[in-house]
Formats: sequence, structure tokens, C-alpha cells
Amino acid sequence: MNISVVIPLLNEQESLIELHDWIANVMQSNRFSYEIIFIDDGSTDHSWKTITKLAEKDSNVKGIRFLKNFGKSQALHAGFEKAKGNVIITMDADLQDNPNEIPELYNMIVKDGFDLVSGWKKKRYDSVISKNLPSKLFNWAARKTSGVKLNDFNCGLKAYRINVVKNIDVNGEMHRYIPVLSKNAGFTKIGEKIVQHQARKYGETKFGMDRFIHGFLDLITIWFLSRFGKRPMHLFGALGVIMFIIGFGFAFYLGVDKLFLNPTGRLITQRPQFYLSLSTMVIGSQFFIAGFLGELILRNKPDKKRYLIKDKLNLS
Repeated sequence: MNISVVIPLLNEQESLIELHDWIANVMQSNRFSYEIIFIDDGSTDHSWKTITKLAEKDSNVKGIRFLKNFGKSQALHAGFEKAKGNVIITMDADLQDNPNEIPELYNMIVKDGFDLVSGWKKKRYDSVISKNLPSKLFNWAARKTSGVKLNDFNCGLKAYRINVVKNIDVNGEMHRYIPVLSKNAGFTKIGEKIVQHQARKYGETKFGMDRFIHGFLDLITIWFLSRFGKRPMHLFGALGVIMFIIGFGFAFYLGVDKLFLNPTGRLITQRPQFYLSLSTMVIGSQFFIAGFLGELILRNKPDKKRYLIKDKLNLS
């Protein structure tokens, strides 16, 4: 199979038939073998009924229905697990992503050798204040933190080689950072394509300003996990050493001052340096304990794949 189109959705019943017909027309005109996987993330409208009717008419349509709303990352993960196409295309169900972009995205994966190609909605039809400006700030921070040079991390229209989606774990709200997860897993051939953004035709957006707050918090998390996820002691131990050096420095100064420079001066416990020394040493100890606990958790957690093998020779 050439292409699997994975579409997470929440309350998008008005757009599903039009989106399906548009995708099917693109696939058939380009003679792609394909499947369309709709993941209903706990919709409360008639989205699932619409998907059921589409599946009855078109055997290429497949559906997954969540018991409740678990989030876009979980929906994508479920779709990735079931996808069988050599190239996986993800897109939103609100008709703001253009299916006519699919053939070129497919060619960039198959012919140009990219592992992942992300869409870039260079010209947007969203609100400048509530979406465009926060999105630009978010994308700038993501580029600086992750080292992945993309202009639009939030674009739902992306293409992946199948071995990419089968070897990354999309959880929490990490769908924004699939390119970063892919890079951290060793899939470094990441490209970008300017795609057409269309104004929302039906309904209203499911995302508010809180997604940018969550996005920045997730960015800190993924930065920490990518840098220190396998070696937490390297971070917490280094911070602990710095705290201990500061604390010991103050303690040494107080001791020398009290014993040799000013023996008749104030008591050590009456000087602010004493409390700075004590506090930094306690904080340093806490950092060391955090590092040790992190290492213990890593060594006692259930076995998980720690690396990906690209090729094998004379091995089954």
C-alpha cells in the first residue's frame, strides 16, 4: 500500500464527507493504493455515524473510536499503530489542510529520501493576535530548544516514512513535537514544504490559548528527556556540585574569618553567609538525591527499547 492517511478528529461531522471525497479523488487521480483512518477522539456529535456510513460505501475507509476524549497525541498513536502504508500522511479533519498537497509530500518521502516532511502554513487565515503571533513565538522557541529547523511545528499536515511512526512513542500532548521525537530516535532527514492553509469552513477551533502554555511546558519536558532522560544524574549531580561549592565557599570564608581575621566579631549564626551556606548545601544534597532516584527508577523500570537498529548483516 502506498499511503495511509491518518486523521484525528473531534466533533467534525460537517466536514467528513467533503474531506473523504476530496482525498479519494486525489488518490484515485494519482493511482495510489491507500487507506483513510479516521480516529474519533470522543466526539459528542454524529461524527462516528458519518464515518460508519463512509466505511460502508468505501472499503478504503477505516475508523477507530475512543471511549472518551483522550487527546490528539493518543489519537495519532492509535492511527500509527494500525497504518499499513509505506508513507503515512497526517492531516486535520477541519478542511484547513489541503489534500492536493499529498502527492508532493509522498514524492518527497519516496523520491527525495526524507524520513519526515512537515507542512508550513506560511500564509494563515487565523487570528493574528490569538493564534499567529503566539504560534511564531512558540515555533521560535521550539527551533532554538530542539535544533530542528522547522517554521511550523503545529501544522497537522505531515508525511512520514512508515518506520518513523512505528518507532516513536507519541503520548501526552507531544504531537506538536513529533519531528523532535523523530530526530531524537535517529531519523534526521527532516524536510519542510510550504502548504496551502484554508479558512475553517465548518464549526470552530478546538484549541484555545492554553495550548501554547501546554506547548511550552511540553517543550521543556522534551528538552530534558532528550538531553538527560537516560542520565538524570548528569544534570542533578552537576547542579548539586555547584550548590555544594557555593555552600562550602561560604562556610570556608566564615571559618577563616572567625578563627583568624575577626575572632571577637559576631557569632557565625548571626551572619547571613551562614544561612546561605546552609541553604545551598541542603539544596545540593536534594539535587544529588533527585539524581540518585532518577537513576534508580531508570534501572528498575520495565524493559523498553533503548535504541533503533538501521541495518543488520547475517542476523535474523
